[in-house]
Amino acid sequence: MKFLSFTYKGNPTYGVKVKREDSAWNLPKLFEQFGEEKEYPKTLLEGITTYNTLDFQEIVRTLVEKAEADDNNHLYKAPFNEIEFLPPVAPPNNLICFGRNYKKHADELNNEVSLTVFTKANSSLVGDEGTIESFSDVTDELDYEGELGIVIGKQAHNVQPHLALDYVYGYTIVNDITARDLQKSLKQFFLGKSLAAPVGPYIVTKDELPNLNNVSIVTKVNDEIRQDGNTRDMILSVEDIIAEVSKYVKLLPGDIIATGTPEGVAAGMEHPDFLESGDAVRVSINGIGTLTTYIK
Repeated sequence: MKFLSFTYKGNPTYGVKVKREDSAWNLPKLFEQFGEEKEYPKTLLEGITTYNTLDFQEIVRTLVEKAEADDNNHLYKAPFNEIEFLPPVAPPNNLICFGRNYKKHADELNNEVSLTVFTKANSSLVGDEGTIESFSDVTDELDYEGELGIVIGKQAHNVQPHLALDYVYGYTIVNDITARDLQKSLKQFFLGKSLAAPVGPYIVTKDELPNLNNVSIVTKVNDEIRQDGNTRDMILSVEDIIAEVSKYVKLLPGDIIATGTPEGVAAGMEHPDFLESGDAVRVSINGIGTLTTYIK
């Protein structure tokens, strides 16, 4: 299933993508019409938090089947051309990012391979098809980083690697927008990484992305391929990342972990071509979709 959060007719809501259609089932509408309980999750984060992952999927699957059989099922759909995508779970409790998790990316920036973990401000989250500023008042080196994002499904603390995937709800796409000059001048990551954090368009449940060690990540700027990587080149696997973070941080449902970016960022070019006003960045991951961000 592909879950998403969005605004439709002025109201924030959430749903699942309709198969073979560019539209979403409006899940609160389905709960109201076909659900057996009066109380139901009003946001995707509530759904992830309240229910066991498989239980929630089964409840949603049953609701969708009932809607599909209804003659007026169009009343429960939100066409993509009429919605505004929101970050799938916003705001999450934590947006945790791994740096230098691809050797070639570390090499292109002349960095040593080392465990580098940082956070981005929740207020920086942006949904698919969102527009962000060029931030030209504070940076001349706005960069992109396409990454696989892990969405945590239940509380996780000191998890062993072989059990790590039991704590995953699904996967999404993260564009770790970075001001390179701020990173250098301020000698820390948080401020230079918190200008914007596009996430989405969906959370894909983990059953739809079974082979995590062979997932392609492609980033385009104005249709020019900049990054063409694969998760098989990650230094720490998804399981190892969850285990490592959970040693120190109690992970909660809805938390997102960005797993690092492959080589091909603007800062690594011989003649760096940073983002500027008018650019469009598209990060595509097999099995999830494409996250598009426009620079104002």
